[in-house]
Amino acid sequence: MKYRITGRSAFLALLKDEGITHLFGNPGTTELPIMHALKDHPDLTYVMAMQESLVVAIADGYSRASGRLVACNVHVAPGLGNAMGSLFNAKFTGTPMILTAGQQEQGHGLMEPVLYGPLVQMAEPLVKWAVEVTRLEDLPRIVRRAAKIATTPPTGPVFISLPGDILNAEAGIELGRSTRVDARVRPSDDALQALAQRILKAQNPVIIAGDEIVKSDALQEAAAFAATLGAPAYQCSTPYGSHFLSESPCYMGSLSRLQKQVRDLLSPYDLMIVLGADPLRMSVFSEVDPLPDGLSIVQVGLVDWDLAKNYGAEIALKADVKETLRALIPALKAAGGSALETRARQGMAALAAKNWTARRAKLVEEISRAGDRSPIDPDWLALQVVEAMPDNAILVDEALTSSRYMTALRPYRDRYDYHALASGGIGWGVPASVGVSLANPDRPVVCFSGDGSSMYSIQALWTAANHKLPLTFVIINNGGYRIIKQRLLAFHGDDHYVGMDFIDPPVDFAGVARSLGLEAMTITDPKELKSALSSAFRRPGTKLIEVMVNHSVN
Repeated sequence: MKYRITGRSAFLALLKDEGITHLFGNPGTTELPIMHALKDHPDLTYVMAMQESLVVAIADGYSRASGRLVACNVHVAPGLGNAMGSLFNAKFTGTPMILTAGQQEQGHGLMEPVLYGPLVQMAEPLVKWAVEVTRLEDLPRIVRRAAKIATTPPTGPVFISLPGDILNAEAGIELGRSTRVDARVRPSDDALQALAQRILKAQNPVIIAGDEIVKSDALQEAAAFAATLGAPAYQCSTPYGSHFLSESPCYMGSLSRLQKQVRDLLSPYDLMIVLGADPLRMSVFSEVDPLPDGLSIVQVGLVDWDLAKNYGAEIALKADVKETLRALIPALKAAGGSALETRARQGMAALAAKNWTARRAKLVEEISRAGDRSPIDPDWLALQVVEAMPDNAILVDEALTSSRYMTALRPYRDRYDYHALASGGIGWGVPASVGVSLANPDRPVVCFSGDGSSMYSIQALWTAANHKLPLTFVIINNGGYRIIKQRLLAFHGDDHYVGMDFIDPPVDFAGVARSLGLEAMTITDPKELKSALSSAFRRPGTKLIEVMVNHSVN
């Protein structure tokens, strides 16, 4: 049925029908029609952030912490330009997102007015689909298609340019209906049997897990699969989510991004079983290849770009990880019989002394020796944060060097309890934690961020305070870009650090936080840390704790 409706109101109605509950944005002149229409849609929560990169990062955090489609609206060309860094992050993690920007009225854009730019061409490199609406009658079809594309695996952001005349026009239009493509597919019986036989043939297999474990909700199945084989399981080399149940007996921890170290670690194995991951994504170039010679690969996942992307696979199945494992485990048990059961028991017994849980106990003992050091040791700080967090808390981690042991200290227990920087583009953590908290209002959220990273997006603190979120920011203040200093020293033997310090003048993070509406404090004494963290994590409201740590490079 056709309803007479304005473009601006139709746009918001369509978003709501696609499941959108929050519209993240930063308004400008070309977005005023949408702001005007919001009064007629009081059930849609508008979340304002003070710069477009924050808008997209907050939406990204919301989606990553809920698995839901999100929508965000930014200003015309310069605003979209501001958002591009965060859009790069969202592309990397495959975040299902509808990003829109107001565009100059059609015809007026031909005059190239102030702020005009070719929005579709700007967005195209970072989205699955980009389009400009040129007729109001096409708006429903475009929004419906955008939602379908964004949520269909491989998921990812899409972009819609919204000219002002389209938003202000009125017509009788049909709003259509929402569609979701069910991609929870499993391999054919023949493919499953071939995979099972290849896995059983391996003498010493290893499992590498990645983000599709989260997206397909396959944590329990992945742990059961590892236990069925008695095989060690590692998180892939970009550990930005809860990709495996840490306390399961087969979990060994995360792969590093050091090629030689990974190659040495994988050398004993004869088959690498990759579950929903780009398994060996590295950072810095090395002459050493991380994949040992002769190590065969089998791979399962819906992100077909990652299947055999860098290394050929004997078997590569484009299929949902959870559905595949649910069929594969009984197939393995049926084919492997008692011999597989014996092998699994022996394998898990051999892993008991060196799995994640055993290694954590040793690491805690080692780090605890630094408890009386002043200035505060950053590794000891990370341990205190982990031990002070409530069991149901969610951690957003962008501390880089200060969180080097974080995934070795804090167990993954559910698919949404840990979120970290994925793409390498810093400044994500502070705004993303706002979105994570908005998506999980009944769980405390802790953002553990380095000082350098936080300054890329510090104004996101205001949005957190504005919404009175149960969110605590822990900012590690070491007075500079420690990771860049480490790499300058390691790669070039140079300890002359130019442009890597911000201690003259120093940044007062607690002062900045108070100016943006947060309760804030600065901790310098290690004896005060435990009680300050425990109190902050358990009380309502938005808080910031600045912790002064030592400035050592290593």
